[in-house]
Amino acid sequence: METGITYYARGTFLPNVSSQLSSAMASPASISRSFSSRGLKSSSLFGESLRTGSNSSLKVSKMKNPQSLITRCEIGDSLEVFLSKATPDKGLIRVLMCMGEALRTIAFKVRTASCGGTACVNSFGDEQLAVDMLADKLLFEALTYSHFCKYACSEEVPELQDMGGPVEGGFSVAFDPLDGSSIVDTNFTVGTIFGVWPGDKLIGVTGRDQVAAAMGIYGPRTTYVLAIKGYPGTHEFLLLDEGKWQHVKETTEIGEGKMFSPGNLRATFDNPSYDKLINYYVKEKYTLRYTGGMVPDVNQIIVKEKGVFTNVISPSSKAKLRLLFEVAPLGLLIENAGGYSSDGKQSVLDKVIVNLDDRTQVAYGSKNEIIRFEETLYGSSRLKAAVPVGAAA
Repeated sequence: METGITYYARGTFLPNVSSQLSSAMASPASISRSFSSRGLKSSSLFGESLRTGSNSSLKVSKMKNPQSLITRCEIGDSLEVFLSKATPDKGLIRVLMCMGEALRTIAFKVRTASCGGTACVNSFGDEQLAVDMLADKLLFEALTYSHFCKYACSEEVPELQDMGGPVEGGFSVAFDPLDGSSIVDTNFTVGTIFGVWPGDKLIGVTGRDQVAAAMGIYGPRTTYVLAIKGYPGTHEFLLLDEGKWQHVKETTEIGEGKMFSPGNLRATFDNPSYDKLINYYVKEKYTLRYTGGMVPDVNQIIVKEKGVFTNVISPSSKAKLRLLFEVAPLGLLIENAGGYSSDGKQSVLDKVIVNLDDRTQVAYGSKNEIIRFEETLYGSSRLKAAVPVGAAA
């Protein structure tokens, strides 16, 4: 039986109109040829070879240790070329390429879905599932056919699922298949979040143990934003018409700027410290940029290279955001981009994941904004420096 995974050949978009996704997970052979068990090749995921730059186009920077070299990625690189420069781990490359394939398909499904309260049916009538469950199935399929994922779990299936990959040299992946699925029907931007941990553990680890994290963003443009541990910067890839991911932006520094995205404002009712912080933003004439979707609200900090996102708890408004599926992966993206994260007292990357469903409050942003967040909520900041706290206009 054929699957809903979409692929591209010779620059033409070929949506599979006869997919039967309700049985896709029960039929492993249904996966697209894109997820072949063969080794990763330039044509294995996209139907045709990606253009690769000549060796002369690679920039190599020497570190203080003359034996340590970093190959610089170029704007315009394909995803495959970027990954080959950013990491020597072919297993990790395989996982990130396969997830990129799933993100492309989810983007198409989100664009063409007609959504009701409980289910979405596209124009071909081939999906009778809520769009977030559809995304969930596609991502599990992608991880199965990467052959390097040992365990995976998601917000929709919050239990470890054995994907069949190795423990040694393999990875475990946690993901939120469609963050913001409740606003799909309003046509707001939504996205996928995932984090990649080495080996077979997603409990007893921290966000800092991740080897990679990423977002797929389904808006006016479809983008794949990823960070790889040990490789500088957070990198944005744009989905082109011919179905290829192209490197379009690198963020290495998040500076000061008066832009705020205040989540969970109901907490200001019985959290005076959060109320004080929000009033500060308003009094200082910060620009409000808030969509109600965590993916676009955090992504704009990376793209605009400034701002702050907050989601704070109170006695009557408990923590909602999940550390494993959302907060830790976004923390790696923000911190790799030169920003900071906090739960009020520490970086979210240092929080130990005790249970798959652990939840937390969080702030992401520039250094001074995180200092302000911690000082306002708890009276002091671990990041306090000699420089004055203030945002540039």
